[in-house]
Amino acid sequence: MPTHRDRRARLATYAVFFTQGLTFATLLTQVAALQRKHGLSDGELTILLLVVPVIAGAGSVLAGEVAKRLGSRWVLRIAQPLAGVAVVLAGLAPSVPVLVAANVLFGLCLGAVDAAMNMQAVTVERRYERPILTGFHALWSAAAVAGAAWASAAGGMGLGLPVTFAVAMAAGVAVAVAAAPALYGPAEEHVHQPDAPSPAAGAAPPPAARFPWRPILPLCLAMAFLYVGDASISNFGSVYMDKIMHASAAAVPLALGAYQAATFVVRIGGDLAVRRYGPAAIVRAGGLLAALGFAGIVAAPSEPLAVVAFALAGVGLSVVAPQSFSAAGRLDPAGTGVAVARVNMFNYVGFIVGAALVGGIAEAADYRIAFLAPLVLTAAIIALARGFQPRTRLQPAEPAA
Repeated sequence: MPTHRDRRARLATYAVFFTQGLTFATLLTQVAALQRKHGLSDGELTILLLVVPVIAGAGSVLAGEVAKRLGSRWVLRIAQPLAGVAVVLAGLAPSVPVLVAANVLFGLCLGAVDAAMNMQAVTVERRYERPILTGFHALWSAAAVAGAAWASAAGGMGLGLPVTFAVAMAAGVAVAVAAAPALYGPAEEHVHQPDAPSPAAGAAPPPAARFPWRPILPLCLAMAFLYVGDASISNFGSVYMDKIMHASAAAVPLALGAYQAATFVVRIGGDLAVRRYGPAAIVRAGGLLAALGFAGIVAAPSEPLAVVAFALAGVGLSVVAPQSFSAAGRLDPAGTGVAVARVNMFNYVGFIVGAALVGGIAEAADYRIAFLAPLVLTAAIIALARGFQPRTRLQPAEPAA
């Protein structure tokens, strides 16, 4: 039964997810403006964008190591305000080297916050003893939409990048700093297992290398395949609408808009569906719907059907990430955060592979054929869904019949 302390921690974790979604969208919606400001070619822009997920992977690993010893609250108190600072620095950057440095800082903090906020969410879910993690990701999506809306409004008012970034990040950092004290501390987050020997006084925690990879490998692969699909739509959805569908300027943004809107709507009710049908069934259905969505993108004969296909892909992919983190938390009942950090790292692996794979195929053929790659990989999530069954690695295997 959740206590008043648990409810405070849940609200604080919502605030952290909101700030992260706002931070991410504030920077990513202004990529084209940054390209114009610094005169970057498409190739230079691609390299600049790939810096973020590469460094974010390192940030996720670092967060796992720090959180294992000091707790994820400590990581969030440092990394989340710094992420906001990095966004403002990107807007102020007078040259490409300074912009690259801001992106490196942003990527490091992005990975650390992604991992740490999901560690907090897993702890909240464990204390509530029911699926609630998808709701946190729904708020992330809502904040991303809010960030995009602010960017659009700021552009309409003629505000420059520094002001646009500073206004959004001032609000986001204020929320994060106010929420931090209510997050779970390490004593609440790390759970001593009754059947595990107590560590000797002053002894260091077991090294992360001892945490087994095998139980979390299906979750890592599902996360990677999810983000191959996400990266393909985020990076190339508008290009597909322009070059394949020959859509009007007003219709080109509808690919990403439909995808994000569908993701948000499904995540609102995602926890209820998980409680009723179980995480494995939900992930299996998500993989199927995502594959059907990408099949629709490949075969779409018209703009409206293409937009519907992008939305269907969003419906399917929306459930995979929160359930990956939830399952990772169950496989790490001591709450060390190692499993969550490792799964989160594959977020960036998938993003990098997706951008390179779809972009490379499109250059060799066209974007319609390029979207076959995420179709195949998201379909593979169906086979991986068994790894999302609600069990922990500490439970003994059932005897053979």
